[in-house]
Amino acid sequence: MTTIDIGAALRELREASGKQAKVVARSATMSPSKLSKIENGSITPSLMDVERLLTALDVSEEIKAQLAEAARMAATEATAWRIYRRTGLHKHQEAIRAIEAQTTLMRLFQPVCIPGLLQSPEYVRAVLSRHGYTDAILEKTMGARVRRQGVLYDTARTFRFVITESVLRWRLIQPRMMAAQLDKLISMSRMPNVNIGIVPLSAPMVDLPSSSFVLFDQRLVIVEVPHAEITTTEFRDVEIYADKFEGFEQVAVRGEDMRSLVAGIRDDFLREQETG
Repeated sequence: MTTIDIGAALRELREASGKQAKVVARSATMSPSKLSKIENGSITPSLMDVERLLTALDVSEEIKAQLAEAARMAATEATAWRIYRRTGLHKHQEAIRAIEAQTTLMRLFQPVCIPGLLQSPEYVRAVLSRHGYTDAILEKTMGARVRRQGVLYDTARTFRFVITESVLRWRLIQPRMMAAQLDKLISMSRMPNVNIGIVPLSAPMVDLPSSSFVLFDQRLVIVEVPHAEITTTEFRDVEIYADKFEGFEQVAVRGEDMRSLVAGIRDDFLREQETG
């Protein structure tokens, strides 16, 4: 099945459902004009586009599987960060938010920075400000990221984070702000549906922590590299990252041990602030 066939199939499914295009587009967090272009075959839908549209259309698992298989003809795609910056990073944040809202189990490995869903406002600003955005764009993108964090309070969903200890020590913001960020991690780790594991620097190296990645159930993986975001639904690729996550999670500390480790690093930042 070609990309044009996918677009036509999505249009037929929407028309059969009796739903207006603007209603489906809103549910899938995209503009009606983009949906129109996808249905007409003038643009190629991303894997996330197809996922969100199929969910918005509430199709059967059989039909969803058929279209997903067709989409796997181009299952892996890389989108340069410069493209997201040009089209609006806040729009991309909203797209990710839609995927997160459709996910029952999210697993995230992060060896670079505090995961976005767990970031304090000061940390969010520090991360995004490194891209040279104008103040207006920065505020809009920050707002989109903070809104994403609301999904953590849906106890029907489970979130498993694995973070390397080095991330907790990166000095992206002032010591007192880093202490507050680590306090937020400790607080969030007490939520019933949020599991945060920290891989200590003293833990055996089970794999190379080469990049951050997130698994959405067992259907989709997003990998972040310096120049681009890579998305795949290919089963074998998903399995690779599921195995990597499991390996890092096995050597991570959780629960009270995790909170004790984070609190110790937080206290180091507080002492530094007091003596600075």
